[in-house]
Amino acid sequence: MIKVTIDKNSGYCFGVEYAIQMAEDELQESEFLYCLGDIVHNDMEVKRLYDQGLRIITREQLQELKNCKVLIRAHGEPPETYQIALQNNLELIDASCPVVLKLQNRVKNSYDQITTKKGQIVIYGKEGHAEVIGLTGQTNQEAIIISSEADLDKIDFTRPVTLFSQTTKSTAGFYKIKELISQKIAEANPQNPNDISFEANDSICRQVSNREPQLQKFAQEHDVLLFVSGKKSSNGKALYQACLQSNPHSYFIENEEEINPDWLSHAHSVGICGATSTPMWLMEQVARFVETLEVGVLA
Repeated sequence: MIKVTIDKNSGYCFGVEYAIQMAEDELQESEFLYCLGDIVHNDMEVKRLYDQGLRIITREQLQELKNCKVLIRAHGEPPETYQIALQNNLELIDASCPVVLKLQNRVKNSYDQITTKKGQIVIYGKEGHAEVIGLTGQTNQEAIIISSEADLDKIDFTRPVTLFSQTTKSTAGFYKIKELISQKIAEANPQNPNDISFEANDSICRQVSNREPQLQKFAQEHDVLLFVSGKKSSNGKALYQACLQSNPHSYFIENEEEINPDWLSHAHSVGICGATSTPMWLMEQVARFVETLEVGVLA
């Protein structure tokens, strides 16, 4: 019989848990509540809250709404969202994560300073991600978004650069980008590389980044690891890669229906973990399913 263990450190981060609690509290008093974008990057949790009355809307739909309540999720929003709310008499239930709000203020202050020096704000993040939209909104949409080494040619290395990161990106990925930018500034200014200002701000949420070593240890402790996450989750992709580095028998799944029993055919133990956007009830559901399978190595 396979021993199944759920990682006690996995599941919602504070920001996501707070946003979902605010939504559930409001839905106890109202038949429905609008939410700007998916409240969390997990389709099964979105479906659960939809059944309670949470209705997801787009930014285009927001502009048409008037005289109602709208939830701002943990990812935060750009300034224009608050302007629309004022114009349309919308009551915002603001569940923006405090870590994200603090980062928005830092980006805004840096933008105000660096533009006087003809500098550039660079954000290591995913283009179009909700948090990144909120961050670029602090820079009049002028921030340069970098998701990989291939995007570095967007930067003018003869001008000052201030680098930030989306809070849920990989720590290793951020420091690799930081090193590459430093190298390219030196290459572009061989005579006086130190004359070009480069400031790198590690703005990755520590509640997220601290999970990497915890999950890597957890992955090493099991024959097979099932990583449960929505496919839209940037945090999920980053944490899964950390698990895969520690245990090659790690598998990314959205729910129990995606489990291939062959993965478990020689397993004594299976670890189940997830992203900061993965609800505990879903990991428990996966665990119960694995326990019903007649696979694994008999003790």
